[in-house]
Amino acid sequence: MTQTEPSLTSLAHGGGCGCKLSPGVLRDILKGVPQGAVFADLMVGNETSDDAAVWRLNDTQALVATTDFFMPMVDDPFDFGRIAATNALSDVYAMGATPILALALVGMPVGQLSVETIARVLAGGADVCAAAGIPVAGGHSIDSVEPIYGLVVLGLVHPERVLTNKGAKVGDALILTKPLGVGILSAAFKRGALGGEGYAALIASTTRLNTIGALLSGMEGVHAVTDVTGFGMAGHGLEMARGAGLRIEIAFDRLPLLAGVEGLVRKGIRTGASVRNLESYGSLVQRPAGFDAWRTDILTDPQTSGGLLIAVAADRAEAVLALAHADGFAAARIVGRVVAGPVGVDVA
Repeated sequence: MTQTEPSLTSLAHGGGCGCKLSPGVLRDILKGVPQGAVFADLMVGNETSDDAAVWRLNDTQALVATTDFFMPMVDDPFDFGRIAATNALSDVYAMGATPILALALVGMPVGQLSVETIARVLAGGADVCAAAGIPVAGGHSIDSVEPIYGLVVLGLVHPERVLTNKGAKVGDALILTKPLGVGILSAAFKRGALGGEGYAALIASTTRLNTIGALLSGMEGVHAVTDVTGFGMAGHGLEMARGAGLRIEIAFDRLPLLAGVEGLVRKGIRTGASVRNLESYGSLVQRPAGFDAWRTDILTDPQTSGGLLIAVAADRAEAVLALAHADGFAAARIVGRVVAGPVGVDVA
């Protein structure tokens, strides 16, 4: 970035969030969209708000396809590219697949950002894809009002080993692989209130590939997986509960948090998306009397490139934790369980 060009986040007129539409708004929109024909080889569509689409190719291969893009949450163009690419790849890993190919989605205000800055964004994405062992084999670019970057990602998985968000069973333990608080740290960054330790924690978490997802594919006792992203811990937990027609319990004090998050959120730092998330699904998230507002903000905090939420048989939970720790997810821990009852989330 040259000395005269604006910062990336200042060009993100929507606040640099790029957050998902709230679950309620998205469902209302999709109600008015015709579903069209039924395709026998479409194994996973949008019925349960899963992480990616899955198409059966043959008896041993299924194609997993997803796309994700957003506006910058940091000013360093290389880091922005890395975060966006890691976030897009996460949906393929969450389905138990191994990525094979990516296409870049690029929208940049060419008159305001230098060619060098835009190239650094793309280089960051390519760097992450190289770490995942896949090429960025093409894509599409436009001259847009604000900077947008992301990927289309394709992956492969055995049709009998696809992981979805709907298979949780009563008695399952819930494991979260990454700490929470990405939205809170990014909000603090925009206010100039994020220190060096917090920024380092933000970048380390959001650029850590969810490679464990492919390792979970076919693992005994793993019943459901989703990645915790724009709807926050409570929202994606609720999606898992909906998919299974069950209820989940979250032990708040077991939730891992990124460095500095609790101090910042206690000062009232949060994203607008956190508020919208609560408005969308808060009636289905039961919290104990006197539950602090800052704790609720953590539960609804939107995550970019968040961790995986895994529902696994209780007697296999330690094996999954050991796998997560060995794969570099040191913060992974059991944070709750799946119980019988009406669809919803109970927080203790």
